[in-house]
Amino acid sequence: MPISSPREAVDIREESVYDAVFADLRPEEESKPAIIDPLTGTTTSYGELRAAIDAFAGALAARGVQSKDVVALHCPNSLPFVVAFHGIMRAGATVSTVGSLAPAADIAKQLKDSGATLVLTATPLADAARGGAAQAGLPDNSVIDLFAPEGGLQSMLAEGAQAPHPHIDSRTHVAVLPYSSGTTGIPKGVMLSHYNLAANIRQVAPALQDIGLHADSTVMGVLPFFHIYGMNVLLNSTLRIRGAIVTMPKFDLEQFLQLHQQFDIDFSFIAPPIAVALAKHPMVGQYDLSALKYIQSGAAPLDKSLAEAVQKRLDVVVVQGFGMTETSPVTHNSIARVSPLDSIGSPVANTEFKVMELSDDTPIEQWAEITPPTNPGERSAAGEMWVRGPQVMLGYLNNEEATRNTLLADGWLRTGDIVNLDHEGNAYVVDRAKELIKYKGYQVAPAELEALILSREDVADVAVVGQRRAEDGEEVPHAFVVAADGATIDEQELLGWVAERVAPYKKVRFVSFLDAIPKSSTGKILRKDLKASLPEV
Repeated sequence: MPISSPREAVDIREESVYDAVFADLRPEEESKPAIIDPLTGTTTSYGELRAAIDAFAGALAARGVQSKDVVALHCPNSLPFVVAFHGIMRAGATVSTVGSLAPAADIAKQLKDSGATLVLTATPLADAARGGAAQAGLPDNSVIDLFAPEGGLQSMLAEGAQAPHPHIDSRTHVAVLPYSSGTTGIPKGVMLSHYNLAANIRQVAPALQDIGLHADSTVMGVLPFFHIYGMNVLLNSTLRIRGAIVTMPKFDLEQFLQLHQQFDIDFSFIAPPIAVALAKHPMVGQYDLSALKYIQSGAAPLDKSLAEAVQKRLDVVVVQGFGMTETSPVTHNSIARVSPLDSIGSPVANTEFKVMELSDDTPIEQWAEITPPTNPGERSAAGEMWVRGPQVMLGYLNNEEATRNTLLADGWLRTGDIVNLDHEGNAYVVDRAKELIKYKGYQVAPAELEALILSREDVADVAVVGQRRAEDGEEVPHAFVVAADGATIDEQELLGWVAERVAPYKKVRFVSFLDAIPKSSTGKILRKDLKASLPEV
């Protein structure tokens, strides 16, 4: 049987993303700060933000943008991103967000696949945007630099154009077309409707409020808005709650800490690499972070020992959730002070899930309904998590096969993530199905080995991938390790240390040392890059 959410159901409406965020903005809320941009020293209120979005939508419509169009948004976290993102959807068009670090060749691929005819960018990224547009065959005037003093965002807002009133079906009209991270393969365009995104905003907002996010919160806005986690959780859900977001274009630890101190930030959305820095870096102790009360981690599993280290050092509440681009993104979130730290908790409202055998797609018996626990820490067998809810995507753009393999009958979506359960029904992410290392019939989870190695004080970061041995064709764990500042790690000592703490089939067989682990902008390990660098063995 599927496991349903224990949370109170929320009212899922047929509405646009704009309406989900701004339709019920009260007069007394219009003067509240919405976006704080430290780089420009500007603070934009909710009333000003909504007016700017309306004016930008009007400017796009005046340029011929219609509901059938796709507009690419290639911009760092900033007020122009927020205005353009919502303005594109307000005009009825589809926004396809592009990673800030994407080179011209990757931008061109996304423009061609998405069918985008207009590219909105920022001055620091404009060369790559123009190069990508040219490679995609778009004319020079298809690229607009939002940061430009002439022809940019402010010029477009000054036109004073009225926002259009497009007629769209919220269930079927694609609001956002982000591309999956591509950490294990080629990125795919994920079609998310207004209904999908608006539903998840309404599902996530009360979960965040239960943790401690409220209308007077000041929130750290460092997770990239172009990524679904930063887009619909950090940005849209915080705006719905009426918190203030301090924008940060890219992560820099010193600036991250300085902004927390300067703006008394009380709620911070992070990914595990930031948690590593907060737990281990000596610079953290140089700043006053006493205002910080809550940390929400996502984008990748957060190990229990790491979460405990952050909680202890900063005296904060740490929670984590689970999501993916294909689910807008959140399906699960832990409950502050209740859920185990290494758990993703339970489904958000109006969501259900089940755990399936990897071998034959049959359900694993619901653990919470088995005999009363004799060992509270005991876990169920692991299997692939399937989820269902109003936040599940429409499908992949131009990829019927991938859609067919991911979206199943009756609305179920295969996540590709391996989880198990405790007796309370909390879910725990073991690893990605595609990332499991298969050794002599056993399955080895890289995340387990990474958490173990990261517990050493002489290790700053680590990633584990499978490497095929030439001698027998078996896949064995290969650890890529970043030593802590000033530390020297002996390879054989590390191999022996791990071997003493794991089952024989889980032993790390090879170690390579790196200056940094390659990761996506949201902190996901780029395992395909590591696999490509593996030496012959």
